[in-house]
Amino acid sequence: MKVALINHSDIDGGAARATYRIHHALRRHDVDSTMMVNSAAAGDWTVRGPTTKWEKVVVNVRRPLGGLLNKMLHTGNPVLHSPAIFSSRWPARLNALNADLLHIHWITGEMLSISDVGELKKPLVWTLHDMWAFCGAEHYTEDFRWREGYLPSNRPNYESGFDLNRWTWQRKRKNWKQPLHIVTPSRWLADCVRQSALMREWPVSVIPNAIDTDAWQPVDKTIARQMLHLPPAAPLLLFGAMGGAKDPRKGFDLLKSALDHLRGQMPGLELVVFGQLAPETSVDLGFPVHYAGHLHDDLSLRLLYAAADVMVVPSRQEAFGQTASEAHACGTPVIAFDTCGLPDIVTHKKTGWLAKVFDTEDLAGGIQWILSDDIRHSKLRANARADAVFKFSYRTVAEQYLTLYEKIIRS
Repeated sequence: MKVALINHSDIDGGAARATYRIHHALRRHDVDSTMMVNSAAAGDWTVRGPTTKWEKVVVNVRRPLGGLLNKMLHTGNPVLHSPAIFSSRWPARLNALNADLLHIHWITGEMLSISDVGELKKPLVWTLHDMWAFCGAEHYTEDFRWREGYLPSNRPNYESGFDLNRWTWQRKRKNWKQPLHIVTPSRWLADCVRQSALMREWPVSVIPNAIDTDAWQPVDKTIARQMLHLPPAAPLLLFGAMGGAKDPRKGFDLLKSALDHLRGQMPGLELVVFGQLAPETSVDLGFPVHYAGHLHDDLSLRLLYAAADVMVVPSRQEAFGQTASEAHACGTPVIAFDTCGLPDIVTHKKTGWLAKVFDTEDLAGGIQWILSDDIRHSKLRANARADAVFKFSYRTVAEQYLTLYEKIIRS
């Protein structure tokens, strides 16, 4: 079977890394998979990106030009907005490709326009990595226009100016006449698809993001801490996100509140933060903090997960929660809120702790519960690793996609 996976980048960003792993999971299980991207950074011969200087110039120009339209929208929602307005050569290339099936992923950043998606003719699967496909231009939102339809009457009061989200959503409704088969990495995102005004009649399957559990394995904690120059004996609580504490969706403020509940109750506890460098003005979290900066290679991330006693993922919104699955693969328990994609990864009191939604006192209680008993902690580590292999290994995920591909090609 020949399959083409289409994503804006191969390894730059969470969606790209998830797509790249699915691509190699398929290749390892006898699928002739090729990844088609606008930005190729891995140096992988199985990934096809722009080759000529002109193609690279066009890619670099399209994205900021599309972003100019965003300036007409005034919004309190700080997440990325993608109008996807410029048609490209991708539909002609992909329709002519020698492939049995096209598998699109994160195709915004002006890679494919909304009309481009409607012009794809081959059997098609679309894996979502955020909410953009059934929303307006926003990639995440806490309002519910996506359920009701983007009407003038339900525009949120934190928006003004040109209604970019309504205009984008109307273009999707106009151009996407035939339902596509949607895949989501979590039950929460699948439920959103089923509730959306745009896609509620579309078929949807849940297949988690993959991780190579043969490579992502536990590392001896003592060795990991020595290599990362972390304290050898202190209980270490790990937090990490792209941009660290800057993205409100990642919930660093909620973690800070939870740590306030623990002041004076957990002597020796120290925090490790990755995804950002140490800030110019230090934040008093009540405990010593080690900033690991931006880690771009899998080996450094593996060592960091293995060095930690527990990872906390206090996110408000996560389509999946890739850092949580990576931590589990390395045998590290995870503490998170019982919301969005994280319950698909963390099993309460088996592989970690699921706190009541945005209840920071309960989040603090989970930290205490995991770190207060060495025997319990050891069992959680073993369970986390076993769960990751069972649910997210390359074989598990590739087999689920193969079954779906065959079904779609037959139909």
